[in-house]
Amino acid sequence: MAEHSDVEIMATGLRFPEGPIAMADGSIVLVEIARQTLSRVAPDGTVDVIAHLGGGPNGAALGPDGKVYVCNNGGMLFHEARGKTYPGHMPADYTGGSIQRVDPVTGEFDVLYTHAGDVALRGPNDLVFDRHGGFWFTDHGKLADRVKDRTGVFYAKADGSSIQEMIFPLEGPNGIGLSPDENELYIAETPTGQVWAYELAGPGELLGERRDKPDGGRLLAGRPGYFMFDSLAIDGQGNVCVATIIDGGITILSPLGAEPRFVPMPDRLTTNICFGGNDLGTAYITLSSTGLLAKVAWDIPGLRLNYSD
Repeated sequence: MAEHSDVEIMATGLRFPEGPIAMADGSIVLVEIARQTLSRVAPDGTVDVIAHLGGGPNGAALGPDGKVYVCNNGGMLFHEARGKTYPGHMPADYTGGSIQRVDPVTGEFDVLYTHAGDVALRGPNDLVFDRHGGFWFTDHGKLADRVKDRTGVFYAKADGSSIQEMIFPLEGPNGIGLSPDENELYIAETPTGQVWAYELAGPGELLGERRDKPDGGRLLAGRPGYFMFDSLAIDGQGNVCVATIIDGGITILSPLGAEPRFVPMPDRLTTNICFGGNDLGTAYITLSSTGLLAKVAWDIPGLRLNYSD
């Protein structure tokens, strides 16, 4: 598996990049949270802004209509230290989180959801579309000096007609993905460094009754040490590849219980991973504190996402 020397830097100067999407033309669409944009990185590393979304654009995914759906966390404060960028608490002008829908050609966008019934979206973080055209997404919540939100996981339709909170509470839910057969939903918790698996009965439907506690799911076998989890992607064998912060890299967890693996990256804030290239054999990884987009040959090709370009 890749080591630091195998990492190719595709783009520099990004403002806390996350949410990469591999496009058919070889470009990568991603968010720049600190810049408040949805941006496109060309194969030669050139960066162009698609849309200025405001707040804090976070996770992103292509939907069934060819639009880019963005989890907007509502914004956060950033600070610079030793040439690196670090995220902080919610800003004074925070007004709430949302799900946005962006035309990747024109840059026009609209707000799809700000609430699920009377539950306000606080800090939507990451999302994944199922083959039926709906999407699951996490709400990571917001953080202040002495206050931290309790949040969960939602299921919504891409046309804006339906949204429902499905799992509550979780501890800082972040990355989210579906097994290849879409019978399980995987959710990474940031502060605990854990990934939960929830069995699904159908699109937007948990198997059995609603789970009102995290142990309603199945905990994937993890690895020892102190670290936190960010976003994730699924490889073609169904392994969960989780961007890992603190020690910086990609943790590979097996839903079948195989020994976890770890691929180090040259940034403690390794935040997102997606697969693209020929046969999905290339991992694109956001190194957020240093503002880099990395490109790494991966030993197991990725799982093709629904509605991928």
